[in-house]
Amino acid sequence: MKEKTAHPAYEREWDGDCSRRGFLGKASCAVVAALVASGVAAGDALAFPILETSAETAEGSERSFALPSADGVSIDQNNQVILVRSANRVYAFALACPHQNTALRWRPQDRHFQCPRHAAKYQPDGSFISGHPTRNMDRFALHLEEEKVVVDLSNLYRSDQQANQWEAAVLVL
Repeated sequence: MKEKTAHPAYEREWDGDCSRRGFLGKASCAVVAALVASGVAAGDALAFPILETSAETAEGSERSFALPSADGVSIDQNNQVILVRSANRVYAFALACPHQNTALRWRPQDRHFQCPRHAAKYQPDGSFISGHPTRNMDRFALHLEEEKVVVDLSNLYRSDQQANQWEAAVLVL
C-alpha cells in the first residue's frame, strides 16, 4: 500500500515568502496600490452600500429625498425609485427592469444592478452592460432643491426613445 503524503506546496514555502499567505498579502497590497494610483481610495472601492429609503415629502408627482452624502444606492419601495450617488453624480431610476418590469437588484460585491429574471446587468449610472438584449435603465427627471433631490415621477425617460432627456437626467455635484 502506497503511503499518502501531502503535496509539496503545502509542506514548504517557496522562494522567500511565497506561501499562500504571503502571496495573498502581496496581492492585496498590489490591488490597494493600483486603486490608490488610479485615484480611488481603497475603502471607496469596496463600500457602495444599499439603503432603504422613503420620500421625505410628496407634492403631486414629485418626491423629495435627502441628498446622499456618499456613494451608494437607496431604494424607495413605495414609490418604486432607485436613487444612486456615484462618482459625484446622482441618478434616479425606475425600480423595474426596462425589459419586463422585474424589480432590479443591486449587487454591491459586483457594483452593478442585475435583473433576476434574465440576468441583464447595468452600471451604477444605469448603462446596460450585458444580458438579455435590452436598453439602459429608465431614468426619472430630477433636480436639486435646498439640498434635497427632487424626483419627478411623471417624467421617466427611455434611453432608446428620449436620448437627450435620459442623458440630462443627472445631478452633477
